[in-house]
Amino acid sequence: MWILSAPPGVRYPKTDPHCHHVVQVALALTGRIEFTGEAVRVEGVAIAIAPDSSHAFEGTGLVAHLFVDPDSRAGRAIVRGLFAEGSMASIPASQLGELPAQLRATFEDPRHTDEGLRALGRALVARLAGTDVADVLDPRIAALLAWMGARLDQTVSLRDAAAVTGLSPGRTRHLFVQQTGLSFRTYLLWIRLVRAVEIFAGGKSLTEAAHGAGFSDSAHLSRTFHRMFGIVAASLRVS
Repeated sequence: MWILSAPPGVRYPKTDPHCHHVVQVALALTGRIEFTGEAVRVEGVAIAIAPDSSHAFEGTGLVAHLFVDPDSRAGRAIVRGLFAEGSMASIPASQLGELPAQLRATFEDPRHTDEGLRALGRALVARLAGTDVADVLDPRIAALLAWMGARLDQTVSLRDAAAVTGLSPGRTRHLFVQQTGLSFRTYLLWIRLVRAVEIFAGGKSLTEAAHGAGFSDSAHLSRTFHRMFGIVAASLRVS
């Protein structure tokens, strides 16, 4: 979860158009937010963006951004529940209950902890997902995703991945796209970026974050981050 805070009356600069393989849920804890995409514009206080959808963001106040893996059980349930009519969806306040107010109060409490914020983020995701968490990943791909996640600071090849699935490289590539909706290389880049953000949020430098996630250097990481999110990493309060 990433939390942005703008001074009263100050509007966030509009991000560059970007897209990422993730469900994004944006909550205006104060003020309002707006997303624009290809021939669509949604304004409100709680908005969801489908994975792999080009969009730009602007808004005011205190804004929380939650990112949900669309290949997880919760992510798949959220995709089915929110995006039947398009790639952007306004979320009714009744669907989230008191959780946004609790998130704001927790963030504004100087004694808050990151784990407290994460717990509220998980509760919000669970609320959006409901009880529909079927459609589990193929166990071979689930094992491969776990294997990849443990080796992001190393070289990861499709041939090595095939050894994990027990299939040929070609069959592994086909099954991977079928199950995740992305190519092996694209998905690997995405999870490297997520890992780098986690390292950076933990207080390490961009260079340390880049090397810890398998990027060649901080410049490569910075370019990828901007392409995925339309903003610079330093503008975020990450939890």
